Amino acid sequence: MKIPLYRQIQAHLKEKITSGQYAEGSLLPSENDLCVEFNATRMTVRQALNELVQEGYITRQHGKGSIVSAIRKSLGLLSLKGWTEVVSASDRHGTTSILEGPILHTITEPIFKHLLHQEFHTEFVFLKRLRFVEEFPVMLEETYIPNENLSGLTDQPLIDGSLFRTLFMRYQIDVNSMQQEVRAITATKEIASLLKTRAKAPILQILRRYGTSKEGFYLYSLIYCNTEKYAISSFN
Repeated sequence: MKIPLYRQIQAHLKEKITSGQYAEGSLLPSENDLCVEFNATRMTVRQALNELVQEGYITRQHGKGSIVSAIRKSLGLLSLKGWTEVVSASDRHGTTSILEGPILHTITEPIFKHLLHQEFHTEFVFLKRLRFVEEFPVMLEETYIPNENLSGLTDQPLIDGSLFRTLFMRYQIDVNSMQQEVRAITATKEIASLLKTRAKAPILQILRRYGTSKEGFYLYSLIYCNTEKYAISSFN
C-alpha cells in the first residue's frame, strides 16, 4: 500500500527532528518551502504538520511558523510503579475509565500461557481500564488478579482508584517485582478506537507478570500503549 504523501512528509521531518538536524526551538521550513520540496499542496503539508503537533514534536505559532518542541514528554510506564504513582511523579493529570469489571474471569488467551504458573483456566478477578493523561488516552490495560481470599474486590471500589494500593491496604499483598515483554504491533480497529488513533497504527504491546509478597500469587496484565503524544520510559 502506497504511503500517503502527508505521512511521508511527517516521517521526513520527524527524522530530522529526532536526529538533531532541527534543534529544539528552531523553525521548520515554511509551508511554501515544504510544498515546493515535496511537490505537495498546502493542505497536504498542513496535515503533516498537524500530525507532528499532535505527537508533540512541534508547536505552531501564527505569524512565526512551526517551532521544534523540547524532547517529547515521557511516562514511566515501563517501571514497576503503579499508574497513580507514575502520573503523580510526572506532574500531569491522569484519569482512569473502567471499561469492564471487576468481574470473575478465566485466562484463556494463549499469549499468557508461557507466563502462567499452573493457573490456566483458574478463576481470576478481571479489570479492563483505559488510562488518560490530560484527557489523552495513552494506555489500555487488561489485568487478571487470582481470586484467592479477595473478598470484596469485585463489589467494592478500589482505594484511591489504585489496584496496587487496594491489594496492599485491604489484603496485605505488596506488588514487589515484574517480568515484562514489549512488542511493537499494529492497532486493531477496537484498540484504535479506544486509544484515539487509526487502525493499523503502530502501538506498544506490553505483557506482564507481577510478583507479590504472597508466595505463588501473581498478577497478569496485557497493556496497549499509544505513544503518539508521550514517549514511554522506564522512569519519569
